[in-house]
Amino acid sequence: MTITTHPTLDAWLEHAERLHGQTIDMTLERVRCVFQRMQLRFDAPIVSVAGTNGKGSSCAMLEAVATHAGYRVGLHIKPHLVDFVERCRIGGQNIAPDALVPHFERVERARCEGTEVSLSYFEFTLLAILSAFAEAKLDLIVLEVGLGGRLDAVNIVDADVALITSIDLDHTAYLGNTRDAVAWEKAHIMRPGAVAVVSDPAPPPTLSQYALQVGADLRLAARDFHHQGDRQQWSWRGRAKAFHGLAYPALRGANQLLNAAGVLAVFEALHGRLPVAAQAVRTGLANVTLPGRFQIIAGQPTLVLDVAHNPHAAATLAVNLDQMGFYPRTHAVFGAMADKDLQGLLKPLVPLMDAWYLCDLPISRAASAVDLQATVLACKRDAKATLQATISTHAKPSLALREALAHADPADRIVVFGSFYTVGGVLQDGWPRTAAVHGA
Repeated sequence: MTITTHPTLDAWLEHAERLHGQTIDMTLERVRCVFQRMQLRFDAPIVSVAGTNGKGSSCAMLEAVATHAGYRVGLHIKPHLVDFVERCRIGGQNIAPDALVPHFERVERARCEGTEVSLSYFEFTLLAILSAFAEAKLDLIVLEVGLGGRLDAVNIVDADVALITSIDLDHTAYLGNTRDAVAWEKAHIMRPGAVAVVSDPAPPPTLSQYALQVGADLRLAARDFHHQGDRQQWSWRGRAKAFHGLAYPALRGANQLLNAAGVLAVFEALHGRLPVAAQAVRTGLANVTLPGRFQIIAGQPTLVLDVAHNPHAAATLAVNLDQMGFYPRTHAVFGAMADKDLQGLLKPLVPLMDAWYLCDLPISRAASAVDLQATVLACKRDAKATLQATISTHAKPSLALREALAHADPADRIVVFGSFYTVGGVLQDGWPRTAAVHGA
């Protein structure tokens, strides 16, 4: 059989998009078959990270601390904001597009070996990234789970440590409509005899039940590891190690300390293979970056970027915005997927917003700006206070942001939130200029 080849990463990504009819296909048989044909070997310890929120932040902290400890890290993180290569980081840098091309070819050869196997876009691209990691001479591999855990393609890899962050409702059509059901799906990244760290401070019982069932070494927040702090610094204590005088994570937000505590529990579990000094922890946490996670861009007006796209993340965003202090007006640029709990997502944020700039997104799953307008209006009617916020609709995020900038005063703030496509849409042409026309 003739194997398809393509000269560029973009061409390979288009090929991967065309292969499989279903964007989300919750099975492991196909991707595991190709993975086994590829015979990939990983010498570095592997950490798989699942959860409803906090996965990306935890992955970024794992990478930052290990890098500052002198280790070479491979990080798979998804989805990307602007460029696909954001999903594959090696040694602290996004991989070069040309460097991924031979790994896509390797996947294609394995896919077509004997009986041809159909792969989804995520499955195909994950295998290519794993191939790149297998050849990169890494000290640590960090894999962010995409959807759930049990049937997510990342689960074909046996992790040395499983990290599970916050558990809440999202993707209910696939994962169930209770926290226990969601936790059971995510628990399947645990492996017999391997460490499983849970940073959620109130985990559903199914996590412990599954860990007991498979014989995983479960380490729970507030039981197996603890943290405390004051305004200047914080400390962490685990089963056998402790870190004192730590810098707060550079990532902003109310939940980042919970994420950081789980990350340190992972490093405690890996200490025999990957020892990390306290100074590497301090420096790594103080310098960690992750675009789009309660990211504040100083300027006039202030710009806040956050990929809050479910009710739990939206509630956290509302708390974080409240803690920022006083702004005369808050403008919201918002776009989201139609299959989200949009009313639950918007409910905590509607009382905070003085103007809404709703946008269409370039994906069929997205809710239209007109549909989002109806949801915002419904939330306003349900709110106890009379809310006078204006609403407008726009063809894409960049146009919505442009309109918000045109109406914002220098002392205001603009919050861009919702889907990764929303935040990515305002970043496609570089960092937005936030010099309000009223301040000129």
